[in-house]
Amino acid sequence: MHALDVLGDPVRRRLLELLGDGERSAGELAGEVHAEFGISQPAVSQHLKVLREHGFASVRPEGTRRLYALDPETLHDAATWFEPFRRFWQPRLDALGTELARGRRRQRLDDARPGSADEAPR
Repeated sequence: MHALDVLGDPVRRRLLELLGDGERSAGELAGEVHAEFGISQPAVSQHLKVLREHGFASVRPEGTRRLYALDPETLHDAATWFEPFRRFWQPRLDALGTELARGRRRQRLDDARPGSADEAPR
C-alpha cells in the first residue's frame, strides 16, 4: 500500500492528527473516532493496524493499555514525495495568506475607528 492510500482515508488522517498532539491510548483514539465517524472500536483497531504496518505510528504496551505514537519519519517521507507538486498549490496558499492578513488588518483599522460597532453608544 502506498502512503497516499494510507493517508487517503479520512479516519486514518484523523488518527494521525490526534497522534500529532502526542501519545494516546487505543481506547482514547477509538472514543474520539467513534464520536466523529460512528465506527466501532474493532474498525478503529484495523485503521491503527494499517498505520502501524506502514510505519506511520508505533505502539507500546503499558500494562493492559496500548499507547500509540506518531512516527514523524514516515510523514517526512510522504512530504518529500509531495514536494515536486508544491508549485501547483503554494502560490494559491501564499495568496490566501496575503488576503487573510489584509482582512485582519482591515478589521483592526475598523475596530480602531471612532464610532466602530464595538464602541458603546453614548
